[in-house]
Amino acid sequence: MPNIKSAIKRVKTSEASKAHNATIKSSMRTAVKKAEAGITNNDAQAKEAFAEAASKLDKAAAKGLIHKNAAARKKSRLMKKLNANG
Repeated sequence: MPNIKSAIKRVKTSEASKAHNATIKSSMRTAVKKAEAGITNNDAQAKEAFAEAASKLDKAAAKGLIHKNAAARKKSRLMKKLNANG
């Protein structure tokens, strides 16, 4: 544990941001999995699930949690699956 006051504050803020980033990343992964499951099962809500996943991917990329090209690649692959199924 740091002794310097600013370092103590830094530890607190980094822990808080780490927790916040983990929730955003988790919800992004969940949305992507939900979209993939919807596309595979030919659900009626597959397009809405894709839109939700795309939004979460874009937000994560904007916040720097994932690279913007990684977000684009995941969205592209989801869209490809969606178009192939119907």
